[in-house]
Amino acid sequence: MTDIPAIAAAAAPAATSGISTDTSRLASKANLEKAGQQFEAVFTGMMLKSMRAAKLADPLFDSKALDTFNDMSDQKLVQAMAQHTPLGIGKAMTEFLGRSQKLADAAPGDSAPVNDSTG
Repeated sequence: MTDIPAIAAAAAPAATSGISTDTSRLASKANLEKAGQQFEAVFTGMMLKSMRAAKLADPLFDSKALDTFNDMSDQKLVQAMAQHTPLGIGKAMTEFLGRSQKLADAAPGDSAPVNDSTG
């Protein structure tokens, strides 16, 4: 009989060994802005897909081909929206990540001044 927890424990390090912990790419402002833009596109796409799922009436022409076309059209639309007329979600995420990166960079090297009032 095989020991399932032992097999799972042996497989766990192999499954997580491909995950990178390098966050140096976050330091680049261009990479942060690109990530914010992509986040906004994903969020807007989910919102648009949810709106399409709430069918308020039966469509005249309903088919899988039309659904596929609408999905592809929506993907192009949300990419264009994220680039040209953003909602602001991506910008807020970029600013948040930028602030947290600055704090992380400043924390290890900075030492807080000691207020010595015995003088």
